[in-house]
Amino acid sequence: MAKTATQREREYAGLRAAREYKNYINGRWVASSSGKTFENRNPADSEDLIGTFQESNADDLHAAVDAAHHAFNPWRLTPAPRRGEFLYRVGEVLRRDKEKIAREMTREMGKVLAETRGDVQEAIDMAYLMAGEGRRLFGVTTPSELPNKFNMAVRMPLGVAGLITPWNFPIAIPAWKSMAALICGNTVVIKPASLTPLSVIMLAEAFEEAGLPAGVFNVVTGGGREVGEPMLKHPKIAVISFTGSTEVGREISVACAPQFKHVHLEMGGKNIIMVMEDADLDLAVDGALWGAFGTAGQRCTAASRIVVHRKVHDQFVEKLAARTRKLRVGNGLDPNVDMGPNISASQIKTVEKYVKIGKDEGATVVAGGSALTNGPYAKGHFHEPTIFAGVKPDMRIAQEEIFGPVTSIMQCNSVEEAIAIGNGVKYGLSSSIYTRDVNKAFLAMRDMYTGIFYVNAPTIGAEVHLPFGGTKQTGNGHREAGVAGIDVFSEWKSIYVDYSGSLQRAQIDTE
Repeated sequence: MAKTATQREREYAGLRAAREYKNYINGRWVASSSGKTFENRNPADSEDLIGTFQESNADDLHAAVDAAHHAFNPWRLTPAPRRGEFLYRVGEVLRRDKEKIAREMTREMGKVLAETRGDVQEAIDMAYLMAGEGRRLFGVTTPSELPNKFNMAVRMPLGVAGLITPWNFPIAIPAWKSMAALICGNTVVIKPASLTPLSVIMLAEAFEEAGLPAGVFNVVTGGGREVGEPMLKHPKIAVISFTGSTEVGREISVACAPQFKHVHLEMGGKNIIMVMEDADLDLAVDGALWGAFGTAGQRCTAASRIVVHRKVHDQFVEKLAARTRKLRVGNGLDPNVDMGPNISASQIKTVEKYVKIGKDEGATVVAGGSALTNGPYAKGHFHEPTIFAGVKPDMRIAQEEIFGPVTSIMQCNSVEEAIAIGNGVKYGLSSSIYTRDVNKAFLAMRDMYTGIFYVNAPTIGAEVHLPFGGTKQTGNGHREAGVAGIDVFSEWKSIYVDYSGSLQRAQIDTE
């Protein structure tokens, strides 16, 4: 049954009225020189216009970079503890407005309120973490091989950081990148995903309220071709940090190579949960539900593969399918909903394509399997949470990233076979094992070639003070979050101070 006007009003009560949002450049909200805007609509309800945003072009990008470039020298010379105070104030603003921001993000991106609250909390946590790094930013001191000589290494900021962020964590990931960049003394130009620009606008509003100096943080909305490509080529941008697909990440790496820009890529995943014969099956089912269908499977860490020991396989499949069929799909603002929409109509088509591929490959749908298009789903982008059983490790649904609410269950005969299946994809982001056997846990911990590993937990749930990222085609070796995020946005400088009063030559024999 379609929602009445009263129901809609109640659902969107307290949310922002639709309006035109501007770019944030040099401390001011400005319109694009293109004179064009684009609409942003709720993926759960196409009748809900969130707002219009600037359809920016290269001129707007250049203006933002110029502002960031001019702000760089004063900002890098601002003592790091003072820079940290700005970030702390941003964290306080986000904490105060957490519920308001979460509701707007659910409306914009679709995931349920419990998840968007977590998204905002990650931004808060990162603000506080990086604020503290302002009093650390540890370098290295070492003894010299020569007398009366002092050696140390310190960090230097890179310059202007160009950030290209995705739609699935529309405030957490921008915060992960920007907080680390700023505490190191860099200035920022960010291009948010065109599907979720409001979330980054809200982050910019928090920076503005915190009193961040003009030009230090800049937001330019628009398309990848119009804004992203000029960002990659701009000579004043020293580092690009990108989160998105492996295909786009490869293009970014190639585009940045001629200027030798620093590049940080966080890309795809095909993550696995391994369920051993001694596992707590109910706990494993809980983890599989959350890992596979949290954010409607639209996470780079989503548990899109599950390998189960043959002794408990049938029981696990039965339990997981039964629980999955009970999941309530709908508008994420509804507190009774378990899973929200996919982000767009094109994403639904991708999910439907892979469901057909799975069926054609001979796998069996044991739950879900269809898009939801009638009644309350008619004006949104919804798909049933879907489970395939009878999946072989070389099937496309077990090899390729789907980025939707689809998971594939396979069988194994041992932990060693489970690990081999887990490692048998081109990605290496996250993996997990459910077992009561500490030996199996440590074996998998050692042998899974992923950047993140969990024991008795799903493949999602990273915390901001540990490195986040993956191996193989998931990334290019760099990490976000924790002190590893600082490495992305800083250069090392080794310093030698000779106070001997005479010429001393390192590595030269003096005997």
